[in-house]
Amino acid sequence: MLWKPLNKFFSGIKWVPGSLQTRLLWASIVLLPILIIFAGAALQNAYESSLFASERSQAQLQTYGILGSADLVEGELVLPRRLQEPRFSQVQSGLSGLVFDAQGLLRWQSESSALLEEQFLMQVSTIQPEPGSSRFQHLKDQGFYLYVYPLVWEIEEKEFRYTIAIVSSDAAAMEELLAFQRQLWGWLLAVYLLALLLQFFILRWGLKPLDDLADDLSMIEQGDAEKLEGVYPYEVERITKNLNRLIESERSQRERYRNTLGDLAHSLKTPLAVIRGAGEEQHSQSSYKRLVEEQSDRMTQIVQYQLSRAVKSKEQAMTGATSLLLSVDRIVNALGRVYAAKEIDVEREGLNHFFAGDERDLMEMLGNLIENAFKYCDHQVRLSATQEQQWLEIVIENDGQAISTEEHQVVIGRGARLDTSRPGQGIGLAVVTDIVSSYNGGIEIAQSELGGAQIRLRLPAGEE
Repeated sequence: MLWKPLNKFFSGIKWVPGSLQTRLLWASIVLLPILIIFAGAALQNAYESSLFASERSQAQLQTYGILGSADLVEGELVLPRRLQEPRFSQVQSGLSGLVFDAQGLLRWQSESSALLEEQFLMQVSTIQPEPGSSRFQHLKDQGFYLYVYPLVWEIEEKEFRYTIAIVSSDAAAMEELLAFQRQLWGWLLAVYLLALLLQFFILRWGLKPLDDLADDLSMIEQGDAEKLEGVYPYEVERITKNLNRLIESERSQRERYRNTLGDLAHSLKTPLAVIRGAGEEQHSQSSYKRLVEEQSDRMTQIVQYQLSRAVKSKEQAMTGATSLLLSVDRIVNALGRVYAAKEIDVEREGLNHFFAGDERDLMEMLGNLIENAFKYCDHQVRLSATQEQQWLEIVIENDGQAISTEEHQVVIGRGARLDTSRPGQGIGLAVVTDIVSSYNGGIEIAQSELGGAQIRLRLPAGEE
């Protein structure tokens, strides 16, 4: 029963070179043992140090036991035949006691030291620490711990120097250390395998949103869904929002192409009908030529307008960050030279924001709207902007003639349904309306406090 869920779980892991899963898995497989080896070495070294300290402490206690039983008789250090520690009286007990005089001569040795080699005794006799200090070392090659303690005995202003040496076998300590090492590395191996298993689960759980995202995209591709509607983590949510915006943009683009073709065909009917009708009427050659040229120019304008709409909807950037202030300055500086005779006063307020889109789209929208404001104002134009969460609101006002309420919907209508013959509100506003709709924004027309028209754009805000 448990095998099926586990099999399903591990089957979801894709061992594809260069994938995130493969990278993370190999990083865990390679780096975890390195970390565990360092941790194991540190623990082993700490345990070995504790054993060393324990053996030193025991050797000190044995030394104090010998000193408690010693006595100085006529300048000679005298020790009883048997000490309180029974191991000093047992051969091969692993614990031996030695006493050397200032010249390094052996003055006393425990019965347990009978098997110590003469060469080793001579080696120990050469160790003469300074009074007040002691020496403890592990002679691994010989299998002993050696503790040497200097003794100074003062009687009647005379000093008698001796050296007490405690020799203990390291067999028990090494066996204990070996047992600890086996247990330590066994547990660390188990920890490594458990950590690796947990890493599999964490990896599978952590990357699951990406698998869900791929499945949702497949559903959209197959036509079973219109957008990404799953609940995603914060890090993936921004991607899904941009993808949804891109999907909606492409869907709107296809719809716009269809509408543009229909609008283009409908718009060309009238000029073609006029030309065809003129051919049946009696016109002079010059009159007919002039009529054909007029209608040809009209058709050229219609075609350029429809192409402009299609191109603008196709070339938008989804996540750009375009400076509003820089774009406005470029447009105002250019128009200031064109309309220099009107001496227009331009007010700017709160333009230090960014637009999340293509700079060309922003220049096209602002260019058309600011040019209309310059064209139809008396002497004053006001440009302002505010940002609320993820939306940027741009307001363009002038002190000229306002647009009546009845004309609002006509002006911002899309495609060939706009009244392009109305002075001052033609193809430019239609293009602006299409670009704004491609960003899921909005456009509103109202009367400004200055007396003229007020155009309010709502566009996605970008980050610097």
